[in-house]
Amino acid sequence: MLCKYGSAWTPNTEAMTSRQAAKFTGISKSVINDHRAGKCVCDKAKAIPAGESETHNPDGSSSYSRFSETPWGHDDYRAFIASKGQDPDKVTFTWGWTSNPGGGFWNKLNNVRPIAGSDDKSEQVDLPALYAAAKYATPTPTPPYQERATVIVWADPQIGKTGSRGGTAELIERSTVIRKKLAALLGERNPSQILIADAGDGIEGFESGGNPMFTNDLSLSGQLDTYGTELFEYINLAHAYAPVTVAGIPSNHAAWRCGKQNLGRPSDDLGLFMHKQVQKVTDAAGMNVSWVKPAEYDESVSVDFCGTKIGMVHGNQFGPGQGVTWWQKQAFGAQAVASADVLVHGHYHSFSASVAGRNPVSGRQRYCLGAPTLDNGSDWFRQVQGRDSDPGLMVFDVTDNGFDLSSLTILTA
Repeated sequence: MLCKYGSAWTPNTEAMTSRQAAKFTGISKSVINDHRAGKCVCDKAKAIPAGESETHNPDGSSSYSRFSETPWGHDDYRAFIASKGQDPDKVTFTWGWTSNPGGGFWNKLNNVRPIAGSDDKSEQVDLPALYAAAKYATPTPTPPYQERATVIVWADPQIGKTGSRGGTAELIERSTVIRKKLAALLGERNPSQILIADAGDGIEGFESGGNPMFTNDLSLSGQLDTYGTELFEYINLAHAYAPVTVAGIPSNHAAWRCGKQNLGRPSDDLGLFMHKQVQKVTDAAGMNVSWVKPAEYDESVSVDFCGTKIGMVHGNQFGPGQGVTWWQKQAFGAQAVASADVLVHGHYHSFSASVAGRNPVSGRQRYCLGAPTLDNGSDWFRQVQGRDSDPGLMVFDVTDNGFDLSSLTILTA
């Protein structure tokens, strides 16, 4: 004959402690402990008849048959589902029971099936296995050879200006030191082509505000002469390593102006005028140097350089940090730099870099790069804004895959 607890057993009572089960069933705790320890008559007599079953189907559903002395209720079925490791709130099922001729009941739990969309896949992620597999992940193989071309951004020397870093003598010394470092870098990179991107403000001029007639240490003609000499020095150095392309754009300090008022067309720029003079020298010497300049009324230009379009503008066309916003408008208006992959500018005398979405033409990520200055320092800006930046020369490469971010370098004196 079954012990009292054996006839009262349900999945709910089995989940309880002996004390809780005794309080719930009214059966003594010692009887319950004997039953659970296998010391009761019902356990020894194997009173539960054979016939319990469990079926798992290919479609993910399951069915069960379990015997008990009293029929299960809905909560008993939910407790049984939980004992199988499933959340009863995330499955559907049918249930019922039939009486056993020898006493007791057969409890039927059928078609236990997960509710569509209820599985939390994040709970099934095996993080240790994922990390173990990730150790064997490898980067995309680099082609055995990629053509590499180098862009040198020469920006804002403002020749003739004096400041906290000195005057023309200090500028020439600083520029010479940077060129020596540039020679070493080009020797390491061995580019197939070189682009010298003159980002403007090659001279200080005398119409830039303040009192440059008292602070400049060169006349206008002296500034232009030194500017042309410095530009040729960079071209001549680069030409020793690869064919050279030189690109320039108009800028505010080199503009033909009367005070703050521009005169003539954007192409009437003193910097672009000196490009024409230096071009005469390179042509006469038979050097492999090509020249790019904007259209007569444009202030920006785009250079197709080894399959990557390099856009150039001085930077006085937009406010600080607004290069990408300005570029977006140029793209909408189909202007010179509309389809460029990289936009470089000067004017702000400090390095900056930002991304600008994806180029719909090339499919590449766009980059907007602000070049550091080469000048003798802006003491007016430092005293007003409290900020200063080191002079330097920005250099980067392009490959068959476009702009090489890892190649971006600032050469300092």
